[in-house]
Order: sequence, then C-alpha cells, then structure tokens
Amino acid sequence: MTTPYATGTLPPWKNYEKALFRFFFIYFLLQVLPLDPAFYAHLLQPEEGYPFYGYLFNIARYSPHFLTAEESFLNWLVPALIALVGSLVWSAKDLHRSDYRRLYYWLRVILRYRLALGLIGYGFIKIYPMQSPLPSLSHLNTHYGDLSSWKIFSLTLGVVPGYESFLGWVEILAALLLLYRKTATISAFLVLVYTGNVFMANLAYEGGEHVYALYLISIALFLLAHDAIRLYTLFGLEQATAPDTYRPVFEGNQRSIRLALKSTFILLFLLVYGFAAYRGFREDPYQYPKTAGLPEASGIYEVAEFRLNNRIIPYSAVDSLRWNDVVFEKWATLSVRSNRPAVLDSSNIEVIRVQDKDRLYELAGAAGRHYYNYRVDTQHGILHLENKNRHYADERLELRYTRPNSRQIILQGRNERGESIYVVLNKKDKKYLLEEAAKQGRGKALEL
Repeated sequence: MTTPYATGTLPPWKNYEKALFRFFFIYFLLQVLPLDPAFYAHLLQPEEGYPFYGYLFNIARYSPHFLTAEESFLNWLVPALIALVGSLVWSAKDLHRSDYRRLYYWLRVILRYRLALGLIGYGFIKIYPMQSPLPSLSHLNTHYGDLSSWKIFSLTLGVVPGYESFLGWVEILAALLLLYRKTATISAFLVLVYTGNVFMANLAYEGGEHVYALYLISIALFLLAHDAIRLYTLFGLEQATAPDTYRPVFEGNQRSIRLALKSTFILLFLLVYGFAAYRGFREDPYQYPKTAGLPEASGIYEVAEFRLNNRIIPYSAVDSLRWNDVVFEKWATLSVRSNRPAVLDSSNIEVIRVQDKDRLYELAGAAGRHYYNYRVDTQHGILHLENKNRHYADERLELRYTRPNSRQIILQGRNERGESIYVVLNKKDKKYLLEEAAKQGRGKALEL
C-alpha cells in the first residue's frame, strides 16, 4: 500500500483546495482515460495494411469526443459538467477528509505520462520529417495566392527538414523529462512555451490542431501549478521556499510493478515507436501516395495544344475550360492547373491513412489545381483518373495516353462533363531552388 512520509507533519488542505482538487481529479480522468467507444473501434478495426507506427500515433493522439467527432472545444463541456456534479456530490459525502495528497500524487503521475505520450506521438513524425514533408512538384508550381495560410506555414516548415527534426527533438526531450518526478515541472514549463507557440500558430494560420494543442497545454498547466507558488516565492520574491515533502512509499512488489510499467512505456513508445516511425519514413511516408506513377513521366508539362469537342482552344488567362499546365508526380498523382474554380479542401488534422486516395496533404489548402489519383492500364494505354477532392468525389476521367517521345505525352478521352478532349503535353525544363541547393551544397552560389 502506498503511504506518505510523515503525514502528521503536513498541514491539512483548505476547503477551496479540496473542492478544486475534486473537480480537476474527475475532469482530467475523463479527459485522459480512453472512454470513447469510437477510439476502440478505430483501434481494433484498422484499414488493411495499416502501419504499426500509425497504431501508436493514434493512441498518442487520443482526445475524447463526447459531442462531436470533429475537433471542438464542445467536447470539453461534457467532462466539465460531469466533474462539476461529481465534485459537489463528493464534497457532500466526504466532509472530514483533511487532504487528498495520495490521490493528487497519482493524478499527477497519470497526467505526466499522458502528456509525455502526446509529445512523443508528434515528436517522432517531426524527427523523421513526415508531418511537413518537402513540397511536391505541384506545390512548387502553384501560385502563392492559391495556397491557404496553413498550407504556406506547413510548406515553409517542410523546406527545412533539419529544423523540423529539431522541433521533434524538443518534444522528445520534454517527454523524457516528464518521466521523472523531479524534472516534471521543468518539462511542464517547456511544454507551455513550445506547445503554446504551436497553439498560437494554429490560430494564426488557421490550422486544425489548436484544440489538441490546448488540450496538452491544459495538462501542462495543471502539472506546473504544483510548483508555481514555490517558484514565484523563490524567483519572484527571492525568499526561502520549502520543497514539496510528500513522497510515496512502495511496499512489497509495488516497486517492481512500477519499474515494469515504466520500462514498458519506454520500450513501446520510445524505442518501438521510434523505430517504426523511422521505417515508415524510409519506406512509406504517410502524407503523399505510395503507388508509383507513370514511368519516367515525373515533371511539369506545358499544354501545347488543347482541343475540346475537336475544336482547338487557344491559351487564355481567363478561360475556365482549357488546361494551363499539368504535373505528373513521382507517385500516381496528376494535377491540372486551370481557371476552373476548385473548392478548397481544408483537411489539416494529422491523420495517417493507408489508401492513396485518402492521403490528402498534397491538395489540402491548395485551390489552384485539381488533383487526380490515377491507375495506369499499360496494356491498353489508359489512365483511370479520380478527383481526390471530396467536393468532386464523383469526378472520374478515362484518358488514353501515347508517348511519341520521352518529353511528350498526348492525352485523349472525355472530361468531367463528358466532352471529348485532346491534350498535347510538352515537358518543361525547369530547375527548382530546393533541388539545386541540395545538389550544389549550402553556402555556394546557385547557378540556375
């Protein structure tokens, strides 16, 4: 049984301290314990071929959804109301308890490991820069004004993978500090600075992770509150400050159980998850599709000729029917830039998907292009295209392709309106600063 040292020497809690503890004890347990049935349904019935690091990321990414499946502060309302009612009932039934130091200690242990888990989940997908990967060819050939604020922020982070990895190491460092009681306050302060910046960035750039960021911040605030008055007295008032004298005592095999649980956490979420994330980064980063595209076709193509219903449509800066350029990615994505309006897909919540058509990072936040996932029928020379934007879910094209030479592709078939199209694509010789800088090395003058 766990008991404190020198219980009789510790002063009793004030009534308001006990009332606040009862509320936060119930509230945070409802927030951190996985009580949401949808969590288990998703965990136990994943997509076929789902990566192992995806399982662990989803566990680390958990937050309760009581009222809506979307990320919303409304989901915090249910645990807050339950905690309010529960704390009132608890107060009425427990009138003579002098303190809750033992429960408070264990609540802090649970919150320390929950916060560490959230930091580890995002830390490794930054260390191995998958969360914000390098821009695709389509991104590099999209007008700046056609990108959302969040997409610009993400691409800006993606072009400096070393910095992204550094941010991941900051999260892992904070998580490691949380695993030890003596350094938990230091980590909580670090989390407030780091994750607070993440929260503000999501608000400023219209990201989708502001709710989860504040969820982690709320846990860090509760952990920091444990030493906040002592820190203010020591550093603010420059007065002598007594440390926390409460210490748990582990009897019998409790010490072995504690060590086994801590070792399991470190083994599973630091070593196994870290290795699995590295393997995913090397073999199948989750943001972009994994299926290889048309062989030796990657690049940007100018539309040399465009026919609609066998009528040549000349280039026009305002024509909504003619294609302006086409990008073939290394993977099986074809993107078309035209003046046909594209309804913005604002998917910006971190989700690991298996199917190529569900990997939406390349089109999320980009309005200047239509993105198509395609399947190649090499025997008949046909591309089967499907618009990846959920606002155009029924848009499918079947285009025959011929390749007169290595730098030209001819497409013909019918567009989304059933009209016949004939498109001659000529590959452009275009250099990109990112690629040239990588080839020539940093600190050298670029020759384009």
